[in-house]
Amino acid sequence: MKATDILRQQVQMAHEWLESTFEGVNHEQAHWKPQGQANPIAACYAHVITGEDAIINMMLKGGPPMMATSWAGKTGLSELPPEGDQWHDWAHKVKMEKPAFQKYAKAVYANTEAYIASLSDKDLDRKVQSPVGEMTVLQMLTVTAHHARDFSGEISVLKGIQGSKGYPA
Repeated sequence: MKATDILRQQVQMAHEWLESTFEGVNHEQAHWKPQGQANPIAACYAHVITGEDAIINMMLKGGPPMMATSWAGKTGLSELPPEGDQWHDWAHKVKMEKPAFQKYAKAVYANTEAYIASLSDKDLDRKVQSPVGEMTVLQMLTVTAHHARDFSGEISVLKGIQGSKGYPA
């Protein structure tokens, strides 16, 4: 099995875990504002998906993200996430129209999986600039998979605090 096949499978599993964790979240739960520094479920979910769109399309492919091109105005978000340190403020005011956003999420997932399928194992060693410094394509794609899994945990906790079952398993 090629490294890209293993990586694609890991990313697919992370997508499935995120979606199954987000399943059943209603509008009120998605926008509930927890105390302290935690962010609403909708913002956590949106962060993962828009982040993946940006990582794949901007950092790895060198183009604009889908949210600014083919999905402009159709993501289901009241506003796109900001760059920089205003993320927490955005997270507490953004609104998500769940069905529309989940269509965008599926398109982002398909884009990611198609990108990975287009790579050779050698392509995984290419160096790219990231917000934390130089990384390989493999490292960036690994971060993408872990990011979805990490935020599944946040979403699970936020669901649990609101009285719902968190993780699907």
